[in-house]
Amino acid sequence: MQPIESQIRNFIVENYMYGQSPESLRDSDSFLSLGVIDSAGILELVAYLEETFKMQINDDELLPENLDSIAQVAAYVRRKTGSETMAGLAHAG
Repeated sequence: MQPIESQIRNFIVENYMYGQSPESLRDSDSFLSLGVIDSAGILELVAYLEETFKMQINDDELLPENLDSIAQVAAYVRRKTGSETMAGLAHAG
């Protein structure tokens, strides 16, 4: 199983950081401050998280402290799902 941070990093790099190395984005780097993701990108990230981790994200949870870095997103996913890895769900079926 792939750690949550790796899954999130891969999604961000593949969808927003074209041609850049996954290692170029640290877990603590702010997506918004670095210009990696804009507000529309956050909505795409939310859709990815809901589908991949089988979770529902409420409007009142769309906050920078939940969604503005790999570390924050991973911590948020863990709080919502109680899981360390979710790769099996992402590719099940």
